[in-house]
This record gives sequence, C-alpha cells and structure tokens, in this order.
Amino acid sequence: MHYEDVGQGPVALFVHGVGTSSYLWRNVIAELRDERRCVAVDLPLHGGSEPQEDLSIPALAEAVEEVCQELGLDQVDLVANDTGGAVAQIFAVRHSERLRSLTLTNCDVHTNTPPEAFEPTVQLAADGQLAALTEAVLDQPELVAQTAFGDGYERIDDPKALVDNFLRPIFAKQDGGRAFERLLTSIDAEDMVAIEPQLTVLAVPTLVVWGTGDVFFDKKWAYWLRDTIPGVREVVEIEGGRLFFPDERAGELVPHLRRFWASLD
Repeated sequence: MHYEDVGQGPVALFVHGVGTSSYLWRNVIAELRDERRCVAVDLPLHGGSEPQEDLSIPALAEAVEEVCQELGLDQVDLVANDTGGAVAQIFAVRHSERLRSLTLTNCDVHTNTPPEAFEPTVQLAADGQLAALTEAVLDQPELVAQTAFGDGYERIDDPKALVDNFLRPIFAKQDGGRAFERLLTSIDAEDMVAIEPQLTVLAVPTLVVWGTGDVFFDKKWAYWLRDTIPGVREVVEIEGGRLFFPDERAGELVPHLRRFWASLD
C-alpha cells in the first residue's frame, strides 16, 4: 500500500474511490498540511499501490486498517469520497476504536452500491470489455477525462493530470486492466446492506458533506446516513457540487472540516 503522509499534528486520514487515487485529496491537503498530519492512501491497485486478490469493499477496508497498523494511527479523523465512503463505513463499524471522527462526502450508501448511473461501466467490466476500451484511449486524455470523469466534475481544467494520476497508474501495472474489471464487479450492495444494523449504533461523531449536483449519489442518501447513523452531527449541502467536489471545490470543504473537528476538541 502506498500513501501520502505530510504535515504534523492530529491525523486526518483520506480515502478515495474507484478509479481515482490519493491525488484526489491534494487540494484539501494543501490547505490542511500546516495544521494536520494528512495521510492519504492509495487503495489497492490505485496510484502507487499494488493490486491484491480480494478487491471487495470489505477487503479494501482491511487494507486501510493495515496502513493504520503500520503507521500506528489511532484516533484519526477519517474523510472519504465515492467508493472510499463505502470503504470508510465498513472500516468504521469494524474499527471504530481508531476513529475520533468520520466525514463522508458523496459516496456509495446501502442499496445505491454501485449507483445506477455507474452500472453501464460495471457491465462493461463484467463483459471483459472495459480494460481494452480504456487502454485504447489513454493517450487521448481529453476524451478519457470527459467519458470517465466528466459527470464527476463541474469543469475539468487539466484532463491529462487526471488521466496520469488516476487511470494510467492502474493500467501500467501487470494485468492492471483485468484487476480493475475485477474490482468493479466486486462492488456489491450486499456488503453495505449487511452493515446497516451496525451503522444504527455507530456513535462515532460524523459529518456528512454532500454535493447536490451529483448524478451518481443523490442527496437523499446523505439524509439516509443522517437518519441511520446516530453519530451524525450535521448534513452540509454543497450547492451544485458533483461527485469529486472535494477536489475541485476543496476550499468549500475544508472550512466545514475545521469547524467540525474543532467542535470535538
């Protein structure tokens, strides 16, 4: 497992979703690194991390736990996005003793795993077609960015940077394309439905920050989390924010993180 580890102070642990990497958090980290120790993991297969045999959401949660063990992290403020939010929910119910707090941004929740709008991509993976299609256009970053990430961003200013930091590291690994297809087909709502009873007793202080312009994760799921997890303190709506608003609108997320974390001191 590869991870970014910068800054000093209380630990903020960041988890990205499928098809991105720790690069997603660079703008948030840039604002926080002078006051926090920021650890951003690359989930297995992503970024600098190697793939592993089991790429299910519970297995990814245990990979995050391994990083925590390796670095001796406890009482972290966990922040997650997209599939990383599903990973974080499973991590939270399994390893709540490690968490001072949990912040969930737009992510897979309960039966919306994977979301309906993402199912055509998952079907391409299940048919064994996604890897070849993606690899064939990796050198056309504008096309790749628009097709792979266009719905997740309001505006993509540097498509090459997204492709080079999100997708290219995956496909550069041996059999990375096949592993990526296997990962996508491992995303299973049953894993999330199974933890609902544990979420209903999760007392970890939790903040939900949700972009309202997301085609994958409707804001109703933010309120499902509020109504299910007793530790939820607040739901904050980021007007018009899309799935990857923590990247392109980091300046709006960070003040809410600071305020929430300060309330716990």
